[in-house]
Amino acid sequence: MYAVVDDRNQQYRVKPGDRIQIHLRQGAQAGDALTFDKVCAVGGESGGKIGTPYVSGASVIAKVVRQQQGPKVIIGKFRRRKNSRRRTGFRADYTLVQIESIQG
Repeated sequence: MYAVVDDRNQQYRVKPGDRIQIHLRQGAQAGDALTFDKVCAVGGESGGKIGTPYVSGASVIAKVVRQQQGPKVIIGKFRRRKNSRRRTGFRADYTLVQIESIQG
C-alpha cells in the first residue's frame, strides 16, 4: 500500500517503513507522532482512491526520527569588471520522519 501526502505544498509518495525528509517542524522532538491528513491518493493491490483534492477519511501516521541539516549550498556572486565578489553558504533544516501506517 502507498499514499501521496501533501505537507505544506510538497507532495511525497510514501509506504509504511519509508523514511523521508520534510521541511523543519518547529517543536517536534524525536519519537513524536505526526499525522498527515492531506492525502492526495491512496493505492495498493486492491485498487486505490484519488482525491479531489484530498481523499476523505485518509491519513498517514509518521514518527519523528530526528532533526537534521542538509548539505551546504555555496552561493557565489560575481560582477565582471567591478571587482565585486561575494560568497555565502546556506544549509536547510529538515525533519527526518519514518512512516508507520496508512489509514484509508
